[in-house]
Amino acid sequence: MPDLLAPDLRVLFCGINPSLYSAVVGVHFARPGNRFWPSLHASGFTPRRLQPSEQAELLGLGLGITNVVDRATASADMLGAEEYAEGAKSLLRKVKRYRPKYLAVLGLGAYRTGFARPKARFGPQEETLGGTRLWVLPNPSGLNASYQLPDLARLYGELRRAAETR
Repeated sequence: MPDLLAPDLRVLFCGINPSLYSAVVGVHFARPGNRFWPSLHASGFTPRRLQPSEQAELLGLGLGITNVVDRATASADMLGAEEYAEGAKSLLRKVKRYRPKYLAVLGLGAYRTGFARPKARFGPQEETLGGTRLWVLPNPSGLNASYQLPDLARLYGELRRAAETR
């Protein structure tokens, strides 16, 4: 799955890993039940709800997409701790090269495992990654029933406001 990257983005969103469906169609967060695109719009990151096929429009808004782990799977629970740790190292290289203002990891478990931060919570993190501020948000997958669209919109909106003011 190719990353959607450019230098000096406001926010680089980092999914856990591509779904098999996204890998086949070559578009991030492509599954119909994924709430990434509705969350971006409801939180004010995008002026309208983009379709996954319009992902390139994010670059013009100062937004990008990557993943912690590049390997596509049917579900994230198929990934091992070593893959998350290697993915975190790869993210550091990307962040140093592209210098986004924020890296938003979309999944608390992925962040805790990949960055060896077992007590991390949602929201801004005290540490940085290569000078980039870190923020952890809930995974927008439809499989994550703990957070509904209003919750995601609120939490993603907190990041949007922070990215606009700093």
